[in-house]
This record gives sequence, C-alpha cells and structure tokens, in this order.
Amino acid sequence: MWSRNQSGPALRSALKERLSVPLFVAPMFLISGPDLIIASAQAGALSAFPSINARTPEELDEWLARIAQACPDHPWGINLIVHKSNARFKSDLEATVRARAPVVVASVGAPDEVTGPVHDYGGIVFSDVASLRHARKAVAACADGLVLLTAGAGGNTGWINPFAFVAQVREFFDGPIAIAGAIGTGRALHALEILDADLGYAGTPFIATPESLAQQGHKDMVVRTNADGVALSELVTGIPANFARESLLSEGIIDASGTPLHHGALDIASWKTVWSMGHGCGTVSGIRPTADLIAEITRDWRAARQISRDLPAQ
Repeated sequence: MWSRNQSGPALRSALKERLSVPLFVAPMFLISGPDLIIASAQAGALSAFPSINARTPEELDEWLARIAQACPDHPWGINLIVHKSNARFKSDLEATVRARAPVVVASVGAPDEVTGPVHDYGGIVFSDVASLRHARKAVAACADGLVLLTAGAGGNTGWINPFAFVAQVREFFDGPIAIAGAIGTGRALHALEILDADLGYAGTPFIATPESLAQQGHKDMVVRTNADGVALSELVTGIPANFARESLLSEGIIDASGTPLHHGALDIASWKTVWSMGHGCGTVSGIRPTADLIAEITRDWRAARQISRDLPAQ
C-alpha cells in the first residue's frame, strides 16, 4: 500500500517506481474484468475496472478477492461511479474498503465521499475530469491524482487539447496526472512525460485483447476502424462520448449523414450494442494478448526515451 505521507511529487515518484511502464489501462464499462486487470498488472501497468461491471455485490467481492490474490505485489484499481444515479455506489465503496484496493478512480462527479474512506486504509484516489473547474473541485476534495479526459478519449470523453489541459492543471496541482485521449503507443507515453504528465490512460487498444469482456464484434470493429470512423454523440447516455460510427448507424442512432434518428438519450444498457472507442483505434492492428501489447508499448516507450536522450541540445 502507499505511504499515508506520500503526496504530490513523492507520490509521482512512487508510482514510477512500482510500474514498468507509465501506462494506466483505463476502466471500461462492460469490457474491463479480472482477467484484464490481472494481465495488465502482472505486465507492469496500472489498471482498473468499473465496479458496476460485476453484476452483483457478491460477484464484486469475488472479483476483488481474485485480483488481490493474483496481484499481491502489483498496484491495481477499481473505478467507482460517484454520480447520484448509481444506486450501487455506497455498497461498492464498502466493498472497495473491505478489499483495500490500492487505487480508486472516481468518475462522473467529485470524489468527496471517496477520498476519506480510501485514505483511511492507505489507498489513493484518482478523479477523472474534463474541465479545469472539475479538476479544481477534485483537488479540493483531496484527490491524490487526476485523470484528464482530453479530445479523442473513448467512451465519456473530453474536449480540451492535452497541451493546454496539462499546462493549466499544473498551475495548481503537483500530484500524478494521467491523460486519456488517443493513447496507444509508447511514443505517446513519452510525449506525455515531456508535457509533465505521469501516465497514459489507454482503453481502446485493450478492447481488442482476449482478456477483455468485449463482445467479439466489438473487438473486430476496433481492429477495422480508424479515427475517421469515430463519432462523438450525446444520444446514448446524454453525456458526450465517442463511439464507432458504424455502430451508431447499425443501431439506428444516426443516419448516413450523421443526423440523429431519435430524440433524447437512451440508457447505459445501450452500450451493450452501441460500441465505444477512441481516436487511437487506428493503431490497433489485431487481437493480441494483453501481456504482448504492453510489452510492445514498453519497448516503444523505452526507444522513444532513448531517441530523446540522443538528440543534440539546440
């Protein structure tokens, strides 16, 4: 577990020491489960899964116990939806505390109710945010780290350019920062380091792995889709999110011109048939084991860092 006194730069250093690569395999609704978390952690990356992916509180306890047993020396995490619409929030938080999950990601709201209980047992809390206002609220609620949702992230996404977002958040926050938005290569991870971020928050490449819970059709669609095939829509849950345009068309959400074919949002269950992915889908060339994918990203990251070191100073 983390030291209670680690915060800011000290926590940033601690994260780097415990990971083989500065990669956070993002929690994905209906996709992330124990197999993906365990494979990612054992390959040297941080990872998390949405608590609501477990169908019942009992299954959630089973998942948490399985992951903790398989990863006693590797950091891993759970994602809690803190919005009032999540009827399971309190029971899932209680399960998280019982399992003493090393990392908790709070989503869709400020982490006010999460940080206290998690800090009490020595865990750390990341909060995902899409604006400077929400970043400030998360910091005020004692979040240890921030996930900045930037343009191109899959699922619920952001719209701020990462160059601007990181620079302006660093004006008031010195703790760990993860960046979501088209992160799929080691070169991207090194670019984030140069921006003074700490982790790449990557989901889309891990949809197309044997360990993900994604339907086979979703995995295949990620492989054959590039950035031009991704569409931003509020029509699924009322929150801007990136989906495969092909999926929106096939489910009758939009027509060929992109015009909406219904009014109002659907519900979260519609994500079973309307498939999400980010702009980084174009880097996915096939379905590959998680360990192999992380190994390639790690090699790519190390090579990129070496190139930077070899460049002459101007």
